[in-house]
Amino acid sequence: MEWLTRLHTALIIGNYGKGTVRSYVMELRLLFQYYHLKEVEDITSDDISQYMLFIKTVHGVGLAKCRSVAQSCAFFFRHVFIRPFVLPSKLYPRKTFVLPQVMSQEEVKHLLDKICDMRQYTVISLLYGTGIRIGELRNLKLSDIERANKRLLIRQGKGNKDRYVLLPQHSLRAIEDYYRQYRPKTFIFENKQTAGRPLHERSLQTIVNAAMGQAGFKDKHYTAHTLRHSFATHLLDNGCDIHAIKTLLGHSKIETTMVYLHLQKGKREVMQSPIDKLLGNG
Repeated sequence: MEWLTRLHTALIIGNYGKGTVRSYVMELRLLFQYYHLKEVEDITSDDISQYMLFIKTVHGVGLAKCRSVAQSCAFFFRHVFIRPFVLPSKLYPRKTFVLPQVMSQEEVKHLLDKICDMRQYTVISLLYGTGIRIGELRNLKLSDIERANKRLLIRQGKGNKDRYVLLPQHSLRAIEDYYRQYRPKTFIFENKQTAGRPLHERSLQTIVNAAMGQAGFKDKHYTAHTLRHSFATHLLDNGCDIHAIKTLLGHSKIETTMVYLHLQKGKREVMQSPIDKLLGNG
């Protein structure tokens, strides 16, 4: 517990995000529980490798979990329990490239047409219309709306960064209609039982899931993040510059945004394979 407390303190002083603090402390707690018969100073890099092997083979964890363990151990043994300790590079699993799931523009329109509930409509309209993350949607305040500039201020998004995003006229009208019905005090989406407190992230995802089910997309497993992917892909289809999309999404690296180049339809639909150009479509 003493070392977990020191880890927590180091992360807070380092101004790491709440999600990172929670994740790193949890991963080290599980590691220490696994080696409960050992002192922390006796845990070696081989022990960490064996722990990774255990969670992969016994619990069948995926790539994201393995990377979380590796990053947590790296931070702890480099910045908290400081000693000449080299984490083996193989602790970081090789990345797999999987294209994100994206809705077509026709599917998004069908989704919006099928929604009858005002709160559902406003949530979906903001997620697709602005491309923000569901955690950022949760923390949106009424004071973050800049009507004159047609933009929303996203405070301390992923990576503890502020940024502005588009506020479409359609989404603004949805917020106005929603406000007249629900009268939130501080946050746009507030807990009914506790005025002035934001709705939980899981509740927002439940709202999205319900809307997807009503539109007949339940089997496609579309989520709030699918709407974010769709926002970026459809911007590319409409000719928006990828660097502008990077800024709107709040990505740190352009490589993260470039995944949407694989998904855009506009340019791909007018491309012609060299074999068809050479031999003709017949």
